[in-house]
Amino acid sequence: MGDFKKCRAVWALVPALLAGPVQAQQVAPPIVVRTLPPVAAQPQNRSLPTLSAAQEAQLSMLLGVDAMGQGLRSAPAAPAAPLDQAALVRAALDHAHAVHSGRLDPADFEKNWGLRPAAYDPLPGFADAVRRDKLAAWFAALPPPYSGYDGLEKGLQVYRAIVANGGWSPVAAGPDLTIGASGARVAALRQRLAIEDKDVAATGGFDADLAAAVQRAQRRYGLNPTGTVSVQTLAALNVSAGDRVRQIMANMERWRWLPQELPRDRIQVNIAAAVLTMFDGDVPVMSMRAVTGRPGDETPMLTSTIRSVVINPPWNVPTSIATNELWPKQRKDKGYFKRNGFKVIDGTRLQQQAGTQSALGRFKFDFDNPYSVYLHDTPSHAKFASYSRLASHGCVRLEKPADLAELLLRGDPAWSTEGIAAAVDKGDTVRAKLTTPVAVYLLYWTAFSSANGQMNFRADPYDWDRMLAAKIEARSARQTIAAR
Repeated sequence: MGDFKKCRAVWALVPALLAGPVQAQQVAPPIVVRTLPPVAAQPQNRSLPTLSAAQEAQLSMLLGVDAMGQGLRSAPAAPAAPLDQAALVRAALDHAHAVHSGRLDPADFEKNWGLRPAAYDPLPGFADAVRRDKLAAWFAALPPPYSGYDGLEKGLQVYRAIVANGGWSPVAAGPDLTIGASGARVAALRQRLAIEDKDVAATGGFDADLAAAVQRAQRRYGLNPTGTVSVQTLAALNVSAGDRVRQIMANMERWRWLPQELPRDRIQVNIAAAVLTMFDGDVPVMSMRAVTGRPGDETPMLTSTIRSVVINPPWNVPTSIATNELWPKQRKDKGYFKRNGFKVIDGTRLQQQAGTQSALGRFKFDFDNPYSVYLHDTPSHAKFASYSRLASHGCVRLEKPADLAELLLRGDPAWSTEGIAAAVDKGDTVRAKLTTPVAVYLLYWTAFSSANGQMNFRADPYDWDRMLAAKIEARSARQTIAAR
């Protein structure tokens, strides 16, 4: 129980970072990608515990309430005939597996969803709960032990209630709305904002108070808080309440793919928000903007371990980038390769030499993964000033790579601040090994709750929320049919 409380307390610290200029985002712990076994289906011929009549009634009630509360359905299932006891127990075991380790089957995962939940057998815990008559306590302990999940669970209730009350009407397209505006669109804007923000008055023009409410909404959506309603803000406001429910469901499922215990030292990247957070002894100690993969060149969800930092790395250009982007530039301009430090190796491969022009900048943070992605510096810093930072080919570019390198290498006398700077200035490619390897996680978080319970959302640039929510619904429907 101490570890359970600790996990929730640790994750309660992270939303405080969201108020800062970087708007850091919660990310989550690892599971090794390449060596994971598939989630095994639970055998159907094992001996199942016998329930008392009271336990049958309790279990039926818990299942009906919990499936909705844990985000396994966006709407209640159609009424059906009561299950016999064996089918009821099988339904409970299936539900427990879904809540604890995720609803998806192995075949449901997309290639870039490089996380898998650990194997989990709910039967021993269920049998013990039946024996001790502790079914409610067993249900309560099934979800992931993180405050991030708790916040989504509460947010799901709020947004389901909004849907039940009719949701919200979209604000019509038109010119930007700012202080001084009035009319039907401003009235619609007030009504829309008031559903999520209790401090918005129901009537009035576009005054300073409404501009402040727009800024609050923009921060919740990860947008530039200008106080003016333009195209991006309008698009975020007009995402339906039902879609927000499905977005919360998708993020709850991703939490269920995570293990029950976090390494104390870790790097976490929220792909959707393009933010990196460094944890030291379970405490967030550094946060910075990142640039992640653009749609079509998605940064995959994965977990791995950083064991070294490459100083002054050359860039071995991926074949796709060389073929589609760089060779055409060289054919149009015969001096392009020479001016930009590229050389042709073995007549076909391209490598960009280390230096100020290198696309990898001065630092590269390697970690094993089947996607050939990594964290790295960049000579182009303009994109970090943007609130929309999905622009890479899949790797993660960092705003402050030197600071991260210094933090990872601290404690090694060979790599003091001065030693790192000297190695960079010398220009030779050097691999600095970490005395203590650090776990790294690339996660896709688009919905989370702040400390005051307010839900925050980010755009779904890869369309993964929609895909995942649909897979959850489809798998839940199939499992319901199978239980009968």
